[in-house]
Amino acid sequence: PEVINGRTHKATVVDLSPWVEYEFRVVASNSVGIGEPSRPSALLKTKAAVPVVAPTNVSGGGGSRSELVITWEPVPEELQNGEGFGYIVMFRPLGSTTWTKAVVASVEASKYVYRNESITPLSPFEVKVGVYNNEGEGTLSSISIVYSGEDEPQIAPAGTSALSISAAEVEVSWQPIAWNRHTGRVLGYEVR
Repeated sequence: PEVINGRTHKATVVDLSPWVEYEFRVVASNSVGIGEPSRPSALLKTKAAVPVVAPTNVSGGGGSRSELVITWEPVPEELQNGEGFGYIVMFRPLGSTTWTKAVVASVEASKYVYRNESITPLSPFEVKVGVYNNEGEGTLSSISIVYSGEDEPQIAPAGTSALSISAAEVEVSWQPIAWNRHTGRVLGYEVR
């Protein structure tokens, strides 16, 4: 901090964080050196303010059919800036102009699941997550693209063939299912 004139007995401390407890000490100095610090002041909490830090790592996906799963990195307590902290989740189908808004009134929350039977599997959504507290709504994250949950594959593998290798082994082969909106990501096959 800057040195204050020796005849001054008051100072304004700036650039503090909102809704944080601070304690202060004063140290006297002269041309010989610096003295011992004063005893700490009583703890003083700065006033609350609208939060200004948006959640990071907004993403999601997965979930069940007819679900849109949205996730984010929670905002640390020292950046919540006041009581009544929570998250505002906004999403819309890609290409739509109307946002759907949901409020998640939990400080620890890092996930929101929207369920609606009209959501088609693997549909892209624009998603952003913001913050609020008792002082008002704060910053929103940048837009992320998140896909709704998948359905089970609707297409069976084609070109199945079997070749006898030995008395105890048969090699089974098939053509893989190509990724598309109706099949989703094939994680594995089951041979029956």
